[in-house]
Amino acid sequence: MRDQVSNYLKALQDNICKSLSDVDGNEFVEDEWLHHNGSGGGRTRVLSGGAAIEKGGVNFSHVMGDKLPPAATLKRPELSGKPFEAMGVSLVIHPRNPFAPTSHMNVRFFVAGAETDEPIWWFGGGFDMTPYYGFDEDAKHWHQIASDACAPFGDQTYAKYKKWCDDYFYLPHRDEQRGIGGLFFDDLNELGFEKSFEFMQSVGDNYVNAYVPILNRRKDTEYSQKHRDWQLLRRGRYVEFNLVFDRGTLFGLQSGGRTESILMSMPPMVAWEYRAEPDAGSAEAALLNDYLVAKDWLVAKDLTVAKDSMK
Repeated sequence: MRDQVSNYLKALQDNICKSLSDVDGNEFVEDEWLHHNGSGGGRTRVLSGGAAIEKGGVNFSHVMGDKLPPAATLKRPELSGKPFEAMGVSLVIHPRNPFAPTSHMNVRFFVAGAETDEPIWWFGGGFDMTPYYGFDEDAKHWHQIASDACAPFGDQTYAKYKKWCDDYFYLPHRDEQRGIGGLFFDDLNELGFEKSFEFMQSVGDNYVNAYVPILNRRKDTEYSQKHRDWQLLRRGRYVEFNLVFDRGTLFGLQSGGRTESILMSMPPMVAWEYRAEPDAGSAEAALLNDYLVAKDWLVAKDLTVAKDSMK
């Protein structure tokens, strides 16, 4: 069971890196590492300073520990003190062009108490997208692929995990969504191992189908310093979520994981500005008012965006 999942995850990392390298024209640099206490390791791949990707990281990790950290047991106290094994692929892609969205994907497998008579295992993951300028066709395409990934697993699967994503990727101190959502699932084992594993694979395999067409469509759009400044401000929101709320970041740091790999999700450049508010009627305001809201993108009507502000 472990080898089956591990082999898939490594192949997934390979496939995603190749697909993104084909778009960018540059290769990911691999950094193979071992956990500091010898219990596992991983392969971190980073592409920096690319033509389309300003910074992107695609990480495979497989680590073990004597007991699960608080981030993993907060809602599962029965797991406290149990040895664990965790493996997964996690990525964040920060494009150079402000009109191209940041994307995130993670698929993972956990086992707690693997050597006991009653091991507890589950799958988790999902993918979500964070635009800096909103485009209906991008949002609808992203969610259509998410829906397609879920379709073989029940009529309500997409709706369930889409809502979970909207609820999870939310900044309560800002009262705003981080992005336009996608899919988020965790603690998945009720389908049985084979079916649960198939679902995780469907999510992982469909990330490229969801993101690459959008990146190709937006990577060469002409932009100004105004658009770049807005992108850097919005990246600040991304950093706030990852450092304050993200379970994966907290789990990695609390479990003694490799800091460089855990924080590869941070953008290379970011800005904060006191009380930065977009002009009314602008494309920047449209992002906040029309796109960073939880909605059903598969039935949403096209929005009218202030195109003049995007020139």
